[in-house]
Amino acid sequence: MTLGGRCVFKFLTCLTTQHDLRLVLVAGVVCLAGCFTTFRLYSRMRGARGVVRAAWLLLTGLVAGSSVWATHFIAMVAFTPGLKTGYSPTGTLLSLMIAALFMASGFAVASAQRTTTNDFAGGVLIGLGVAAMHYMGMSAFVTQGQLVWEHATVGLSAILGVCGAIAALVLAGTARTIRRQALGGGLLCLGIVLLHFTGMSAITIVPDASVAVPDQLLSGGMLTLAVGSITSMIILGGLGAVAIESQTSRSALERIRRLANAAYEGLVVVQSGRINDANAAFCELAGAPLSELVGRPLFGEMLTFDEAGPNRDDVRREGHLRPVVGGREIPVEVFSRLMDDGARVETSGLTVLAVRDLRERRAAEEKIRYLAEHDGLTGLPNRNSLQMRLAAAIDRVEASGESLAVICIDLDHFKEANDQHGHLAGDALLVETARRLQSAVQAPSFAARLGGDEFIVVQIAGGDQPAAAAELAGQLIEMLAAPVAFDGQDLALGSSLGVSLYPDDGRTTEALMANADMALYRAKESGRGVYRFFKREMDDSIRERRNLARDLRQGIADNELVVHYQPLARASDGEVCGFEALVRWRHPTRGMIPPLDFITVAEENGLIEALGDWVLRRACADAAAWEKPLRIAVNLSPIQLHNPALPTLVHEVLITTGLSPSRLELEITESALFKDYQRALDNLRRLKALGVRIAMDDFGTGFSSLSTLQSFPFDKIKIDKSFVENIHRHDRATAIVRAVLGLGRSLEIPVVAEGVETEEQILFLRGEDCAELQGYAIGRPAPVDSLGAWTLANAQVDAAPKRKARRSA
Repeated sequence: MTLGGRCVFKFLTCLTTQHDLRLVLVAGVVCLAGCFTTFRLYSRMRGARGVVRAAWLLLTGLVAGSSVWATHFIAMVAFTPGLKTGYSPTGTLLSLMIAALFMASGFAVASAQRTTTNDFAGGVLIGLGVAAMHYMGMSAFVTQGQLVWEHATVGLSAILGVCGAIAALVLAGTARTIRRQALGGGLLCLGIVLLHFTGMSAITIVPDASVAVPDQLLSGGMLTLAVGSITSMIILGGLGAVAIESQTSRSALERIRRLANAAYEGLVVVQSGRINDANAAFCELAGAPLSELVGRPLFGEMLTFDEAGPNRDDVRREGHLRPVVGGREIPVEVFSRLMDDGARVETSGLTVLAVRDLRERRAAEEKIRYLAEHDGLTGLPNRNSLQMRLAAAIDRVEASGESLAVICIDLDHFKEANDQHGHLAGDALLVETARRLQSAVQAPSFAARLGGDEFIVVQIAGGDQPAAAAELAGQLIEMLAAPVAFDGQDLALGSSLGVSLYPDDGRTTEALMANADMALYRAKESGRGVYRFFKREMDDSIRERRNLARDLRQGIADNELVVHYQPLARASDGEVCGFEALVRWRHPTRGMIPPLDFITVAEENGLIEALGDWVLRRACADAAAWEKPLRIAVNLSPIQLHNPALPTLVHEVLITTGLSPSRLELEITESALFKDYQRALDNLRRLKALGVRIAMDDFGTGFSSLSTLQSFPFDKIKIDKSFVENIHRHDRATAIVRAVLGLGRSLEIPVVAEGVETEEQILFLRGEDCAELQGYAIGRPAPVDSLGAWTLANAQVDAAPKRKARRSA
């Protein structure tokens, strides 16, 4: 018979013939309970640090050692050799200490790092500890005979114990689940049992009557009672500690879960690529309850990343989460970190992922991108987007041979509708215009909004130019001519168009748009409601006006404007009683530019209001510094007159400069009233309430002079110089001047005659009781620093000599 066969035969013979099988069963139950409790404690030990870890390690070693020790001695009590037996107290207690020491050491080594090497080393220590305890316990066994050992069987028993311990540690792993704890405890129990009974089969007792068993030795009954009591207390204590710690852990876990479920972001714990746990937010994203998610592979199946990245902690990556039950993939942002669960990071094997839903952020980013490239009101591409799209269109037609036209569109009646019906009406016009333009063009052609009431259509066509552009421009004019319904009424629309062609009129986006804009300018000068193509030889004058407008805008900012003052004198004695402020422009390269050359440019380009405000402030500041309290007259443009903020501006200027309101005269033309008659009258009444004087300029050239005088009590009437210069030249002009002067006397409104240049005119006007005179015969416009003869308090200058001196000069 082979050695293995003999060992198995002796093992079975020993177990069945020399042991009380009932006690053997008790020993097995004790061993199994103790080993299961050991692995329960072992799982807690792996999840702890510092002093807590040391306490769990001590309890684990004590429970494991006492379990092995109890198994051994209960099985020894079950051993019935037929001779008187006893047990040495010293050897018995020493075997318990050896078992506890080896067990604690083995589990400490196994938990140091989660590697197979550590599990193997820890298993060797535990197996050797079981063997050392067994044979130390056998040394405490005393009987009436001699023990004869079979060394090969002894070695085999040690090997069986070591293998059982290694298998238990390797297969149990971290022992975090009941199943793993039961598996590890069962394998360790099997190794202990095999070692014990194989070791028992290695002895043969040779009876010897000369060997006495001392009475002071522990009997089998006493040993059974001691072992049972000690082991029960230790195992129950270990189970109690586990139960208390488990309850505490469950309470803490429940608190953590509540906090995790309150988080807006999805949190998921992953172990070995599979979902271990997750909060409510992640379950909602995944579209499944936690019970269906646990154990499911996460990476690749549910979560995919846009770009490959390193798997390390504190990594931010973007990807897509695929819900469990259908649905579209969700864009997510994922932050990963190795989980610190109280154990060493390398032993936990857990990774926590924070999964952030990017749908709202992506939608917001898309909206921001859309708003950056499109007009917020009409939805058309804006100026920035137009530049990029037009550049791309130029590249396209260069490659394809197609034709390209840029059509600049300006609405003819937009400002009137906006002023009369409010901004909502203006917005309705813009939105309807955008809709009509979009319906008129098809991709790759497109429409865009530059700002205000100006639009652009970029036409990409296969036909010849300029025929294709002319056809589209005609369609657009006809389409935009239809009125727009708003608030129960039809608003007039209409448009003017300017067209430039690629490459004849420009090869860049800037050149094409600038030339289309100049063609539009010429279309508006032609009477509106028409389109014009860019013609280089015809648009030089427009370019010049544009350059002048650009220089004027800079000139206002650089303080290049100056104010000259023309005196007004009483007709009765020639005494200067005030001045009219007249603006001049000292251009750095063109020299002094008269108002007739730049006022119209300012009106066309939206600069007249800033220009008028500057003149008002300058004139009031200069007049406030004069020693004599002479009046100062300032002309108001129609735009200023219809600005609701005009009275507030005048009030602020008067306060700032310290000029008395009674010294300020604001001159308006009659035609300026009729753009918005009621608003103009409201402003004039508010100005009068401030104490400011109001004069009607160029009287006699308007449409309804008499009705205007009836509607508003003007402080002064100024006869237009076209009538004054023809006194005694044309009888009708003389009659008109005489009639206006008579009208002024009847209404008790002083009349000022403009354009007085001769002594004959002065005498006539004085004879007709004209109140004041203005013109070259009185004085030419001059800078403020040359007015001292009139503005100083002690200056006494006769009017007639002054005129002679000026004429001789």
